[in-house]
Amino acid sequence: MSIVIEDASIKQLDELYKIETECFKKEAFSRQHIANLLTDYNGISLVAKMNDKIVGFIIGIIHMERNTLAGHILTIDVSPPYRRKGIAQRLLKKIEEIFKEKGVKSCRLEVREDNVAALRLYQKLGYKKIAKLEYYYGDAHGIYLRKILS
Repeated sequence: MSIVIEDASIKQLDELYKIETECFKKEAFSRQHIANLLTDYNGISLVAKMNDKIVGFIIGIIHMERNTLAGHILTIDVSPPYRRKGIAQRLLKKIEEIFKEKGVKSCRLEVREDNVAALRLYQKLGYKKIAKLEYYYGDAHGIYLRKILS
């Protein structure tokens, strides 16, 4: 089954919001927040499709950090039935590639401390733990990870 990665569109908002709430429940971004990110000039949004069905997405943003361009992954979502198929890895690699093309030097993201599968993936792809984020997810702690893009 082939995975196609392409640019996301505001027209896909309903599908993306549905996946976001499936993945993050009470911590999910609001529909309006996702709409804002999809239309942000500095945002990069990609969808993963299998058989023309959106099964995951990633949204990142580019900003200045200490006089250099930096990327920040704001959300990466894969619909539960499609997990463990390499979709998140493909989305991350593609957004990192786009970041590099745009001159971004580093990429960061946050993850729940208890999301072992995601932590393993990020570390496998070269992300390093920078800090623990106390109560970042309400009553759960987060981990701040960063990767230098070369």
